[in-house]
Amino acid sequence: MLKQTMEVFELLDAARVDGERVAAMFQGVGLRDVAVETVQGERGSTDFVRLRIVGRRGRSKGGDAPTLGLIGQLGGIGARPARVGLVSDGDGAVCALACALKLTEMQKRGDILDGDVQVVTHICPNAPTTPHEPVPFMGSPIGIGLAMEKSVLPDMEAILSIDTTRGNRVINHRGFAISPTVKEGYVLRVSDDLLDLMSVVTGRMPTVLPISTQDITPYGNGLYHINSIMQPATATSAPVVGVAITAEIAVPGCATGASQLVDIASAAGFCMEVAKAYGSGHCRFYDPEEWDVLQRTYGSLKVLQSGGYRGPGA
Repeated sequence: MLKQTMEVFELLDAARVDGERVAAMFQGVGLRDVAVETVQGERGSTDFVRLRIVGRRGRSKGGDAPTLGLIGQLGGIGARPARVGLVSDGDGAVCALACALKLTEMQKRGDILDGDVQVVTHICPNAPTTPHEPVPFMGSPIGIGLAMEKSVLPDMEAILSIDTTRGNRVINHRGFAISPTVKEGYVLRVSDDLLDLMSVVTGRMPTVLPISTQDITPYGNGLYHINSIMQPATATSAPVVGVAITAEIAVPGCATGASQLVDIASAAGFCMEVAKAYGSGHCRFYDPEEWDVLQRTYGSLKVLQSGGYRGPGA
């Protein structure tokens, strides 16, 4: 996976990169299901890139294998003209695309996964920055609601949201970490299957990203968020797990020279193993029976996916 990570990094680390150039890379290695959409916002535009790696029993063929979504979550891959080069915030896009590139190359060699894999990210080399504590974040040329509308696809039955998560003081580990599963406003327990896969890929004990209720609510509600890693959970009923690319210290999202390619490749390798196991029915993001008990006992928490309660006195 390091080879694919380096190739994607080199492509994205350019002032003139756009969605069409990314699409051309994948078309060049034989991927047919590639789409690019330019989306205009108040502060510029960005190109959404959507890739589908079709499984041998995938939904796109009428099969019974579930579809995994991989979302490269970010504000932008660059902060030009303020910063020159690929920023730390762009690692989510690098990771998702590196995984997609590896899966595409595997197919050419005869290794075809059971289920479809939908990969979505967006390419913006000149995104704005925004104030945040303890370090500045990357902003985005478009609002988060529109970004989720374009990123979270209806056929994604489970989602890995990959995001640089270095600008905080609560995860002090270099590499990557996974979050608990989030579904319809509930923070569920961490999936044992995902913990096992993480240990196999890294050769180490798994690392878990601590998240709060605030982190799973939509941006723009005035609450603190660790970053946007859990925002896909506000736009779907599918289970969402964050794959956080992390560091031992707080690193600004707009910092250049902060990308650790080995860490990105490790996270991409994890995503690939999840794709293999999930499509073949050997990986669960949550326990359906436990979910049913939660629903019967405590009811819906979908309000946490929305703008919030607007009752008397609100």
